[in-house]
Amino acid sequence: MSAHAAATPIEGADPRLYNEDLAPTAPEGRTWKWTSIAALWVGMVVCVPTYMLAAGMIQQGMSWKQAVFTVLAGQVIVLVPMMLVGHAGTKHGIPFPVLLRSSFGTIGANVPAILRGLVACGWFGIQTWVGGFAIYTLLNTLSGDWFAGDALPVLGINFWQLVCFLAFWAVHVWFIAKGTESIRWLETYAAPFLIAMGLALLYWAWSKAGGFGEMLSAPSTIADGQFASVFFPNLTAMVGFWATLALNIPDFTRYCATQKDQALGQALGLPPTMALFAFIGVAVTSATVVIFGEAIWDPVALLGKMGGGSVIIALVVLAVATLTTNLAANVVAPANGFSNINPEKISFKMGGYITAAVGVLIFPWKLLESTQGYIFTWLIGYSALLGPIAGILIADYFLIRRTNLDVGDLFRIEGRYSFKGGWNPIALIALVLAVLPNVPGFLNAATGASSAEGFVPGFFDELYTYAWFVGLFIAGGLYTALSWNQRGVVLAGGSEPAASPEEAAAAAPTE
Repeated sequence: MSAHAAATPIEGADPRLYNEDLAPTAPEGRTWKWTSIAALWVGMVVCVPTYMLAAGMIQQGMSWKQAVFTVLAGQVIVLVPMMLVGHAGTKHGIPFPVLLRSSFGTIGANVPAILRGLVACGWFGIQTWVGGFAIYTLLNTLSGDWFAGDALPVLGINFWQLVCFLAFWAVHVWFIAKGTESIRWLETYAAPFLIAMGLALLYWAWSKAGGFGEMLSAPSTIADGQFASVFFPNLTAMVGFWATLALNIPDFTRYCATQKDQALGQALGLPPTMALFAFIGVAVTSATVVIFGEAIWDPVALLGKMGGGSVIIALVVLAVATLTTNLAANVVAPANGFSNINPEKISFKMGGYITAAVGVLIFPWKLLESTQGYIFTWLIGYSALLGPIAGILIADYFLIRRTNLDVGDLFRIEGRYSFKGGWNPIALIALVLAVLPNVPGFLNAATGASSAEGFVPGFFDELYTYAWFVGLFIAGGLYTALSWNQRGVVLAGGSEPAASPEEAAAAAPTE
C-alpha cells in the first residue's frame, strides 16, 4: 500500500503545509502490528555501531556485565520518550514534522525538524560508507587484494572504495524510490535473518575458541567509588544513541493499528536486541583473543580474517544489517523534514534523494577519521540538542494538550498553531535556554580541554555528563510553565479528524 492511498484529505489545507506524504494516515492505512514495529527495531539495532558499543566502556575499565547493563539501562530510559512521542503518531496518524507544528508553530517546526534531519544525514553517510567498505573488504579478500590501490586526489580513498560506496548508496536510493512500505517489507523479512546470523556468529566464536576468552572473566578495573564517574557519561551516550528516533518515531507509529502495537513492539524490539548485540560484540571479541591472538572489535576487520565461504555470508549479513539500519533510522526522518520545508515541491521521495545527496557530499570517510575516536563525545553532544526537543514535544502533547490536537489546523497557515507568524516564541526560548547549560561542557569535550585548563568551571563538565536529561527536563519544565495559561483554550477546541482503527471501532455503536 502506498502512503498516498492511505492519506486523509484535510479540508482547507494550505498547500504550503500539506502534501499526501505529510497528511494524516487514514484508518485503512494503519496496518502495522506490534510485530512490524519490533522487526523495525531489530533491523535498526543490528549494525556495526551497536556491535562496538561496549568496546569503549570496557576500555574505560568496565567489566562486560557492567558494559552490557549500561547499554540496556540506556535503552530502557530512552524507551519512555519513544512510547510517549510515538503515541501521537498512532492516535492522530501524523509524522514527526507535523507533530512539531503544535509546539513550535507551522513554520517554526522546520527548525527542530532540520536539526534532527542533519544528524540523520551525517549518520546516513557514515553507515553507507561502512556498508560500502564491507563490500570492498569482501572483494579484496576473495581476490587477494586485487582491488587495492592508491588514494584518489582530494577524495582520500581509492577508485574501488569509491565504486563500492556508490554501489551501496545506489541500493538505498532504490528503496527510497519505492517508498515507506518497501522499507517496512525489508525490515520485516530481514529481522529474523539478522538475529539468526548474530547468534550464528556467536556460536562460531565460541566453537573456534573453545569457549570465550579472558575478557568475559575479567573484573572491572574502575577504582572504588569511581564507577559513577564512568557510568553516567556512558549512560547518557547510550540514551543519545537513539535520541534521534525518540523524536521522529511518529514517522513509523502513524502506521500502527493500536497504541498497544506501538508500545509492545518498541518494548520487545529495542532494549532486548540492543543488549543482545552488545553482548555478542563483547563475547565474539573475547573469542578473537584466543583465535587470532588479539582483540578485534571492528567486525569488518574480523571478517577480513575469517576464511572460506563464511566471509561471503558474513559480509552479506553486514551489508543487510547496515541497509536496514540506515533506511529506517537515517532516511525517513530527514526525508519528511525536508518535505516539511516546502510540501508543494518536496515529496517524501525527493526529501530522501536530498538526504542521499548530502550523505555523499559530506565525504563520510573523512568524517569518520575525525569523529570515530570521539564517538561518545558526539553522541552526548547531539543528545544535548535533541533532549530539549523531546522535552518540549512531550510537555506540549501530554501536559498542555492532553493528547488532543486539532489535526486540520496543523495544515492551515491561519490555524491555532500559527502562533506569531508561524512561530511559537515559547518553544524557541525553551529550546535555547535548555541547550545553553550544556554548551561549556560540550566545548571542553570537543576540544579535549579540562576545566582546570580553561575558564569553564568544573560544574559544567559534570553537568554535561547528563546532557540529554538536563536538556529534556529544563526544556519541558520551561515550556510547561510558560504555556500553562493556554491549556484551557487548547482543550476547548481540539478535534481529531483522523481517528485510529481502534478508536473508530469503539465509536461505531454510538454513531
